[in-house]
Amino acid sequence: MAEELTPETPENETEEPIKQRKNGLYPGVSDELAESMRSHWADTELHGLEPVAQAAETAARRAALSARFPGDRLVIPSGNLKVRSNDTEYPFRASVEYAYLTGNQTEDGVLVLEPTADGHTATIYLLPRSDRENGEFWLDGQGELWVGRRHSLAEATELYGIPASDVRELADALRGATGPVRVVRGHDAGIEAALTDKVTAERDEELRVFLSEARLVKDDFEIGELQKAVDSTVRGFEDVVKVLDKAEATSERYIEGTFFLRARVEGNDVGYGSICAAGPHACTLHWVRNDGPVRSGDLLLLDAGVETHTYYTADVTRTLPISGTYTELQRKVYDAVYDAQEAGIAAVRPGAKFRDFHDAAQRVLAERLVEWGLVEGPVERVLELGLQRRWTLHGTGHMLGMDVHDCAAARVEAYVDGTLEPGMVLTVEPGLYFQADDLSVPEEYRGVGVRIEDDILVTEDGNRNLSAGLPRRSADVEAWMASLKG
Repeated sequence: MAEELTPETPENETEEPIKQRKNGLYPGVSDELAESMRSHWADTELHGLEPVAQAAETAARRAALSARFPGDRLVIPSGNLKVRSNDTEYPFRASVEYAYLTGNQTEDGVLVLEPTADGHTATIYLLPRSDRENGEFWLDGQGELWVGRRHSLAEATELYGIPASDVRELADALRGATGPVRVVRGHDAGIEAALTDKVTAERDEELRVFLSEARLVKDDFEIGELQKAVDSTVRGFEDVVKVLDKAEATSERYIEGTFFLRARVEGNDVGYGSICAAGPHACTLHWVRNDGPVRSGDLLLLDAGVETHTYYTADVTRTLPISGTYTELQRKVYDAVYDAQEAGIAAVRPGAKFRDFHDAAQRVLAERLVEWGLVEGPVERVLELGLQRRWTLHGTGHMLGMDVHDCAAARVEAYVDGTLEPGMVLTVEPGLYFQADDLSVPEEYRGVGVRIEDDILVTEDGNRNLSAGLPRRSADVEAWMASLKG
C-alpha cells in the first residue's frame, strides 16, 4: 500500500494544514513541485448526468418525512470513515436513513430539511472535489489521487435531485440555527456536537422510529432491488456447491471467499458476515469465524446474502449435505425443519399477524420434538413453557431490506405485534440445533444443525418466495447438488 506524501505547511497558511505523516520519506514540497501539481490538468466536470435510479422514490420519501415533522429542522448524516488500523479505514457504508432518503452513499454527507411555511427545502451537504490549489488532491490521505474522484457539488445536484452544498460549512451554520431540530444520532459526532444544545433525545428517537417504520412496506423499486439481491445470492450458492471439494481440502474460508466473490462482482458487498458453518459449527447461530474443517458426511449450513449497489440485501440459508446425500438422521431433522418452514410460509399473507408465521413454524418443531421423545408433551405444554427453544433458539424471521434485520427501531406495535401488509418483505427461517455437548438427546443427534431460510414478499393475495430459485425439499437439494457437481 502506497504512503501519502505530506508537506510542511507555511506558518502564514490560513486554512487548516494538511496533516504531516510522522515518518514520511519526503520532508516537504518545493515551490516548483507545488506549482507543477497545480497546473496542466484537464477539465473533467461531468454534464448532463442522469438522476440515480431511485431519485423519484427518494423524493417521495423526503416528502413523507416533511409531512410528518412540519416546522422542524431535520438532520440526517451519512456518517464518517472509521479507522481499521493506524491510517487505514474500514470500507465505508452510509447510514441506512441517509441512503434511503438521498440515494447517495459517500462519507461525511448530511441531508438537511429546512422548514418553510408549506413544508421543507432539502439540501444535501457533501465534500466537494478535492482542492488542486492547496494540493489537497495529491497530498491529503483522502485526496483524489489517493482514494479516487468525488463528484462535484454540481454533479451531485444532478444525480440526486437535491441542491448540494459544501459540508465543511454546515457545522457552523447548525450552531447558529434556531427552532426545533431533530437529528439521526450515532453517525456523525461532529454534527451532533454542533446541535448539542438544540436537540432532545425524545425528539431524535421519534425521527429514528419514523424512518424505521417508513421502510416496513417496500415500494416497487425496493422490491426489484431485493429480487436482484436474491438472484445473485442464488448464483452464489451455486458457486459454493461447485467447489465443495476445494473447501474440503482447505476450510470453511474457501466457502466464504467463493460467495464473497459473487457478492463483489454482482453487488456492493455481502449484506452481513457470511455464516459458512460445517459440521457442529452449524449449531452456532452466528458462526462467522469460518475457520473450521469441511468434511464429507457432515452438513454445511450456509447463511449468506448479496447486497446490491443500492444497499438492499438478501438473507438466505440452506443446509447442504457436503457429500451430496443426507444421512437418515440428517434427513429426518432437515425434513422437520422444511415442514416447519412450509407452515410458516403458508401463514404469510395480508391481514395476518406478524407473529403468525413464527407460531405456525414453532408448533411443527414442537410436534416433532415430542414425536421423537426428546421433550415431554403434550405439544401445548411445550409451547406454553417454550421448552422447544433448547433446540430452536431464535425467532422464525424478521423484516428484510437495507438492513438485514430491517426496521429494527420500529415500535413493537407496528412490527412484532403488527399486521402484515402487501409490500412487506420478511424472512421465514426455522431451525433445529442439537449441540455437540447436549446430553439430553441421543448421541446421533449431537452436532447436527439445520436451518432453512427464504425471503418472502407479502402480496395482495398471499405471498411470493423471492428465493424460490434455490430448492428446499431434501430430495430436490440432493438432485440440484448432483447436477452442479456433475
